[in-house]
Amino acid sequence: MNLRALIVDDEALARERLRRLLSEIPGVEILGECVDGTSAISAIPKLHPDVVFLDVQMPGMDGFAVAKALNNPAATEIPLIVFVTGFDQYAVRAFEARALDYLLKPTSKTRLVETVRRIRERLKTTLPSAKYLLSEALQDLLAEREKTVPAVSRIAVRSNEGIVFVPLDELDWVEAAGNYAILHSGKNTHILRETMSALETQLPDDIFMRISRSAIVNLRKTRGIQTLAPGDHILLLDSGHSLPITRSLREIEDRLRFV
Repeated sequence: MNLRALIVDDEALARERLRRLLSEIPGVEILGECVDGTSAISAIPKLHPDVVFLDVQMPGMDGFAVAKALNNPAATEIPLIVFVTGFDQYAVRAFEARALDYLLKPTSKTRLVETVRRIRERLKTTLPSAKYLLSEALQDLLAEREKTVPAVSRIAVRSNEGIVFVPLDELDWVEAAGNYAILHSGKNTHILRETMSALETQLPDDIFMRISRSAIVNLRKTRGIQTLAPGDHILLLDSGHSLPITRSLREIEDRLRFV
């Protein structure tokens, strides 16, 4: 029987590499690819994969949030999860401590073949009732993360003059600038020595959303979406800024209804 796999990663090159390597392993059927966590949550109950190769760091809903969302009583079946990550020391230590499957980017074929072998063995010994639950090890990891990641209400911006604290409710949007992030708060801007991906994990995802690789917005500071051409849209902010949207328009519309 083929091993049915789903690939979830926001990076096209990473998806292509993993798809190519998996296609070289006999008996692996690639059901599809998802570019973000939201589409993965939608695709999994429809495709019924045996295993999901799940990127840890994705804009909006990261891999841990996807795993948490899968763990609900209404689930008809929960696939095995292999986390895929860049060199994240916390994630690697946490995965290894709980014997959870993970792959480091860039994925090697040797490691992938071994991972597929372990997945096949696990599926052979999995009781039918266990298909409706996340593994205890993964549930433990998710619970630990919730305890260790405190809610942030202000962002500290350090400079030669001192430290400025920017309240989240005054933050309009965040702009990417290489390994820095520019915070736009009213008429003020602040340069933060932090990448967008790192900052995104600190912002509450019920209020903030990454609408492109270069912009995270406060959904409560938006006033509409404008269509420039078919498939070409911009998000209009209360501050007067207009930002290009590269993310799913439907996803943004859905999120804006509940903030």
